[in-house]
Amino acid sequence: MTAKKATKSYFYGTGRRKNAVAAVRIYPGKGEITINGKTMDEYFGMETLKLIVRQPLVATDSLEKFDIICKVIGGGLSGQAGAIRHGLSRAMLQADTEAYRATLKKAGFLTRDSRMKERKKYGLKKARKASQFSKR
Repeated sequence: MTAKKATKSYFYGTGRRKNAVAAVRIYPGKGEITINGKTMDEYFGMETLKLIVRQPLVATDSLEKFDIICKVIGGGLSGQAGAIRHGLSRAMLQADTEAYRATLKKAGFLTRDSRMKERKKYGLKKARKASQFSKR
C-alpha cells in the first residue's frame, strides 16, 4: 500500500525575460519568497531587483497573502527578476482573475518583454561595433 503525500494546492505561472525563464508557484501563505532554494534577500543583492519581484504583489495589495516559490534559470540577475515578476503576475491571474487582471494589465506586468540581446554579426567585433575605418 502506497502512502499518498498530501500536497498543498498552488497556482502556477511561467515568466520569461531576456534569456531567463522562471517557474513560479504561489501558495496561500504569509508572504515568504523563495528563489532556487534561497530567500529573496540571499538570492538578490540589490534592492531594486527585490523591488521588481514584489511589484505585482504591491500593485494588488496582496503582499502578505501568498508564499512564493520560484525556480529560475538562464540570463543574469536582472533578467531573472523580470522573469519572476512576469511569472508571478501570471500565477496571480490563475488565483483570482477578476480581482487582479485589470491592475496587472494596466501596470504592464502581463506583457512579456521581448527585448533580447542582438546577435553578433560576422566581420564585426560586437553586434554593431565595427573595426576603426582607415582611409589609407
